[in-house]
Amino acid sequence: MDSSTAICRSPVRKLPESGRHTHRHAGRSRRRAAAAGATGAVAVAATLLSTLTGVGRAVAAPPTGAGMVLNAPIVDVASTPDGRGYWEGASDGGVFAFGGAGFYGSTGSLHLNAPIVGLTPAPDGRGYWEVASDGGVFAFGDAQFFGSTGAAHLNQPIVGIDSTPDGGGYWLVASDGGVFAFGDAQFFGSATGMSPTSPIVGIASTPDGRGYWEAALDGAVFAFGDARYEGGAPAGELAVGITPSGFGYRLATASGGIYTFGGIPFYGSTGGQHLNKPVIGMSSTSGGYLTVASDGGIFTFGTAGFYGSLGGSTVYSPPSTATGASADGVTDYQRAAWTRVNICEEGGRWNAPGSIYSGGLGFSHANWDQFNTFGYPADAADASPEQQIRVAVAFATRYWGNPNAAPDQNGCTGGY
Repeated sequence: MDSSTAICRSPVRKLPESGRHTHRHAGRSRRRAAAAGATGAVAVAATLLSTLTGVGRAVAAPPTGAGMVLNAPIVDVASTPDGRGYWEGASDGGVFAFGGAGFYGSTGSLHLNAPIVGLTPAPDGRGYWEVASDGGVFAFGDAQFFGSTGAAHLNQPIVGIDSTPDGGGYWLVASDGGVFAFGDAQFFGSATGMSPTSPIVGIASTPDGRGYWEAALDGAVFAFGDARYEGGAPAGELAVGITPSGFGYRLATASGGIYTFGGIPFYGSTGGQHLNKPVIGMSSTSGGYLTVASDGGIFTFGTAGFYGSLGGSTVYSPPSTATGASADGVTDYQRAAWTRVNICEEGGRWNAPGSIYSGGLGFSHANWDQFNTFGYPADAADASPEQQIRVAVAFATRYWGNPNAAPDQNGCTGGY
């Protein structure tokens, strides 16, 4: 396999137009979300909240997701300011509250133009924002809506959000490093063009709101404003999130590793342990931090308390339909698009082995581990074509913001 054409080498590419989405004004969607009834994922979250807070009954032990079927995978976690609770957010916008975290609504019952990719709390803990990959922002509780990129053309999808210290604004960051400031958030620069082979995965504000850091998938960190650069994750690690602690920061990786910079404390990690699913997010508290896996499993360190999790849950797979979706939820359109990638890359072979890239789509082993949250074989070369395509769809949804996106072939010249 020509490694220069592997799809996971650089997931920043031009996207094909699906022609299936229509724009919805983010402000109008936010108001609809706030008024939506407790149905679908909202009902699940509200029910779970009543269980967690012990309304009307005693809770013997923190709840888990055992036996629960989620409509969509977990994509982020956010702690309450006092560290006595946290929220988990799913890609369909469903919000699940644990401990002292209040449930203030979600987009779980709405049709979204693009999947949710980030969640950040209001500074007083009485609300939160969700952001979609098209930059649509949805505010709940006392979190205020200050604007979005939901109706704008973006070069690359939004991958994260962070609020200003006073809650009067927020920043959005795109996978190419572009930063968009709203409310009282100020623009201090961006990493656009600084990380051409590795997408940006998150943004974190300094304590005074006069700077921020951006983190890339390969562990590189870029500092702006009064944020100080203190280092990045070692080669071979896949960063999934960055959180501040004073004027230092921590990076979390998909393997569960935690790397601290700027003299801030290290309280432990799940690095080196076998995890059921990869870590996909992290949140800090005053004396610790917690990480979340794609199945909703929570891991706490330092003084961060454990109040339950969605660990043990499964993600719903739609049955076959007349529109051509398989039992794994792969549509005819997605199957055809990724089959063209396979033909271009491997001449129709789906079991191509490799020490770095393998399978019919050229997945790196690291990215296969991260996005194979479905229990498929540990090596892409051992998975069926349908399984490989489903993992590719999860990859495209996360980094390109479009489940129907697939690389343009251009004569197999690569670059992805």
